[in-house]
Amino acid sequence: MEFYSRAAVGLSASEIQRHVRIGNLPDWCASIEKVLAQGRERGEIYCVWGDFRIHREMIRDGLRFSLPGCPNALQWTVTADGATGQVVVHCTINRPDHDPDFVESIERFVLDWKQGLEAAPARIRDAGSPQPGEPMPWFG
Repeated sequence: MEFYSRAAVGLSASEIQRHVRIGNLPDWCASIEKVLAQGRERGEIYCVWGDFRIHREMIRDGLRFSLPGCPNALQWTVTADGATGQVVVHCTINRPDHDPDFVESIERFVLDWKQGLEAAPARIRDAGSPQPGEPMPWFG
């Protein structure tokens, strides 16, 4: 199944890659309650579905997050859409249909991302410029 939302916020791919990190995921999505462990590209979170390991991957135009231990292979991308000036959240699971309550929780998750992204301009402004020596985003 696939789930989409579009946030009406003009973030570039590099802003998404620089500012959306495992350590601050609860700031971006209310369905992610806390970070239990974090590294640059891997960590562990507590979210609406429980505790999960999480992977973060830089991709063209943004980021991909996956929950490798999730029985539904849940993953999502957060990407800049240069054509519309919006940010797209695209979430998938590996089943063509599922329990309505679970589907509703994924729809809420995607909506929480939309709302968190739309609050981004203030969050990014408050974060300031990159620190000296901070690596620029890349994908490959």
